[in-house]
Amino acid sequence: MTIQQYIYCFLAFFIALNLVQAQEFEEDVLTFNEYLGYVKKYHPIVKQANLEIDKAQAQLMEARGGFDPKVEVDYDAKEFKDSEYYSLLTSSFKIPTWYGIEIKAGFDNSEGVFLNPQNTMPNQGLTSLGITVPLGQGLFINQRMADVRAAKLQIQLSESERKLEAILVLYDAAEAYFTWKRSYDETKLYENYLEYARVRYKGVETLIEQGDKPAIDSVEAGITVKNRRLNLENSQLKLTKAKLGLANYLWITDIPVELEDNVIPEENLMVTVQETLRTNNLITETSFIDSHPKILALENKISILDVDRRLRANMLLPKIDVGYHYLSEPSNFNNYRFEDYKIGINFAFPIFLRKERGKLKLAKLKIQDTQFELDSERVTLKNKIDAQQTEIQSLQKQKQIIDQLVESYATMLRAEERLFTFGESSLFLINSRENKLVSERISQIDIENRFYMSNAKLFKILANPD
Repeated sequence: MTIQQYIYCFLAFFIALNLVQAQEFEEDVLTFNEYLGYVKKYHPIVKQANLEIDKAQAQLMEARGGFDPKVEVDYDAKEFKDSEYYSLLTSSFKIPTWYGIEIKAGFDNSEGVFLNPQNTMPNQGLTSLGITVPLGQGLFINQRMADVRAAKLQIQLSESERKLEAILVLYDAAEAYFTWKRSYDETKLYENYLEYARVRYKGVETLIEQGDKPAIDSVEAGITVKNRRLNLENSQLKLTKAKLGLANYLWITDIPVELEDNVIPEENLMVTVQETLRTNNLITETSFIDSHPKILALENKISILDVDRRLRANMLLPKIDVGYHYLSEPSNFNNYRFEDYKIGINFAFPIFLRKERGKLKLAKLKIQDTQFELDSERVTLKNKIDAQQTEIQSLQKQKQIIDQLVESYATMLRAEERLFTFGESSLFLINSRENKLVSERISQIDIENRFYMSNAKLFKILANPD
């Protein structure tokens, strides 16, 4: 292929890719399931919630850094008036271990005219290999161990917090979709009944011209048309605002997207909403409560606080650090001599331990406080789920009743219109029947919206965005 052919192929691929992305929202219907999928995948706040796990993993890496081996070199020299007062070299390689034990290898060398006697060493220097063991504080738990354990628990806590943060965004996004659906249904309702009112107005004018109806009927029919136009204008304003509210949650990659005018919500949302939100099964098992992100988050918080409690309890022990270092010249390192060594003992113990006992008591109170919150949350969560499921069941029954009412009012309106054609009814009665029907249709749309929102609230309580 020539260079021009490569360029043409690249341009064709680029144009096709952009057309695919542009057509993603050019379909006539944006289903709720598809919409929620876009929010989960592309919305910045959902992505931001995913960063919580990355932060926790970075904290774990930082905590593990406390066990990294360390090389230390300290060199100090002084020269004055052609005399080398001293030259001191101290180097070491330290390996911190899990149980507070520290292994240390070192090499020291010194020379000079005015050396401190304790720094006097063989000409080749002095090597050392030893170990420091804490016999009180820090043996079974220390700050390094506590940091690592807390960081591991923080990863689990961050996973629960990620779900809790993501579910809030998805709930708000679902609410925006349901508001759009309601506004759209109301707009279509007023569009249809405005058209009915216009047709009726023209029919009344024809009857007036033929002398079959009094002229006052045209005024009443005109009032109905104006009321329908006013209702439609108000519903269209709500629909425009609802679309803009929906656009806050529509993103493709990193680009916000607005709906085209021809895009409409799905019609059978009553059938699909529970499957999309996974609220179609009754949830009463205790095991579900135990695996709820809020419960897991509180349990992990208690575990983290318990690590701090154990660390504070360890501080009540006396600090006793014992160290032994074998000393040797570099050339004789393998010829072990027991009498060549350096030992050290470090002991410290506060008499009253008021600071340590106070910190331990605070740690225990924090655990107790969080445990109370956990116990309360278990009961609250179960009651919220039961209440929300009861509300959903009630709204399903209300929906069946309102559907029957709408059908009955529609039957009454059709009967009244037939009587009107026979001259046995009046325009006032028709308008009255139609107003009742429109009012019931609005109530029907309201109950449907309450049903959607009730499922969204249960979805929010369950906190399972994945």
